[in-house]
Amino acid sequence: MGVIERNNVHVQGSGERTMVFAHGFGCDQNMWRFVEPAFEGEFRTILFDHVGAGGSDLKAYDKTKYSTLAGYADDVVEMGCELGLRDAVFVGHSVSCMIGVLAAQKAPGMFGKLVLVGPSARYIDDGDYVGGFSEKQIEELLQFLEANHMGWSAQMAPAIMGNPDRPELGAELTNSFCRTDPEIAKAFARVTFKSDNREDLAKVDIPTLILQCSDDIIASKEVGEFVHKGIPNSKIMLLEATGHCPNLSAPDEVNAAMRTFV
Repeated sequence: MGVIERNNVHVQGSGERTMVFAHGFGCDQNMWRFVEPAFEGEFRTILFDHVGAGGSDLKAYDKTKYSTLAGYADDVVEMGCELGLRDAVFVGHSVSCMIGVLAAQKAPGMFGKLVLVGPSARYIDDGDYVGGFSEKQIEELLQFLEANHMGWSAQMAPAIMGNPDRPELGAELTNSFCRTDPEIAKAFARVTFKSDNREDLAKVDIPTLILQCSDDIIASKEVGEFVHKGIPNSKIMLLEATGHCPNLSAPDEVNAAMRTFV
């Protein structure tokens, strides 16, 4: 099976430049349904599912390959080669922000700009570095997920989404988490929350926009500022949006912010 089928790639829109949308943990390309259409008129747009998510080929999941974010970045590069990408815009949400950072390093010239929505280079506190979680908290979170995938999803998804006044958003994320194969979800969560990409930030040599939500339990303002300071010549925009998924909760604000950059 080729990369297009394996990663459930959909190519839409029109334009000389291409924009690639990459989803976060427990999600799929459907999470971009309010953002991607806004750019179809000016860009060829690419939506896909990471292996293990959405409509991807679950049989292609390889524990060794996907034991680090580099395995997911390799898939992005393979897609880019297959589709002939040059100077494309990579739009990543959550863990896909660092996947995009890695992909841009692996294939110089493939991407000309990065848009990072709610990025974190490391979720675990380390000395003076504030990631937002202690090592113990992350380990407890992962143990809870391993013991009770459905219970973890029901409890965590609404907290990650935020916007308690709009419970339908939390319900959508809960359902998305619950649809994910439990074994793959456990493995991807461990890779996501244990990753440390702080040293990769300085290697980014293309224009980068960081979209930071004003209240995000997964990626706080301190985390966003760290990514901003770590990536040379990057820009950071503080959104009024709250929660970790502004692509769902505040798409108009995300679209407007992206448009000023791309």
